Amino acid sequence: MHLSKRALLIAACALPLAAGAQATWPTKPVRLVVGFPGGSTPDIAARTIAEPLAKALGQPIVVDNKPGASGNIAADQVAKATDDHTLGVVINGNLTSSKMLYPKLPYDPGKDFTYLSLLTTAPLVLVAQNSLPSGAAFVDAARNSADKWSYGSVGVGSVGHLGMELLKSRVPGLKAVHVPYQGNPQVMTDLIGNQIQMALIPPGIAMPQVKAGKVKAIGLTSGRSTLVPELQPLADAGVKDFSLEVWTALLGPANLSKQAQERITRELAVVMKSPEVRQKLFEQGWQAVGTSPDGMRTRVKEEAAVMTKIISTQGIKIQ
Repeated sequence: MHLSKRALLIAACALPLAAGAQATWPTKPVRLVVGFPGGSTPDIAARTIAEPLAKALGQPIVVDNKPGASGNIAADQVAKATDDHTLGVVINGNLTSSKMLYPKLPYDPGKDFTYLSLLTTAPLVLVAQNSLPSGAAFVDAARNSADKWSYGSVGVGSVGHLGMELLKSRVPGLKAVHVPYQGNPQVMTDLIGNQIQMALIPPGIAMPQVKAGKVKAIGLTSGRSTLVPELQPLADAGVKDFSLEVWTALLGPANLSKQAQERITRELAVVMKSPEVRQKLFEQGWQAVGTSPDGMRTRVKEEAAVMTKIISTQGIKIQ
């Protein structure tokens, strides 16, 4: 009986200690890996949430830029992290199309991560030469263009490339040829110079040229957006069953502890509702969203199914 009482006393004392240990995560600075250079749109999203999230967690968050392979190098580092203090900010392609595009992708998007939350979304703007018609008349012209038109993107497998291939599948007769560039500024230069007919471009890059009268905005790849309230969705121009956004998301490795998952999702939900954070992201061309882990997983699954079909149908591969 004496031993039994002593065991019960030890167990009772251990309970508050275990609870306290769980509550101490994070116990050191959190590393936030971003697969794009400083100043890029994913980097801006990461740094905007890092400061308020660090304050809420009580530990610094160190943004670590590891650009290369469209963000896949950084995503792989997150997948292989074992310190319970490494997270990553990724874009659509890392989770929805990379597995199909890269035959030797070193991580599995569906198995090697703990999904935490979507962070930001933004539509793309379909922009075209000024000499082309607007709205539904543009779509009619596109249907009759066959392969006489060309479009630009920032490279094979980019959202601008896959988005245009998706658009071609929704506009019978459009067979525009893909012209890859090093970046969206170069795409815009050739569009203004009438070297290509059209492109899907982020609003922050497209709208200054639209407002300057150098290119024409045909419509948005999503529904109406507060980011560009003056633009209509492409659905209003007659393009049906077409929806596409660029987005960023927060994730960790598959072995991320339950304590870390619960603390991050709880604190992040508050951060993403902050008027200051939402305004900062808005000014950088992002709509703050924030989702549950399940909501993020559903979004990835639905978009991956669409992208897989396009990539498979068109035989798109990156060596």
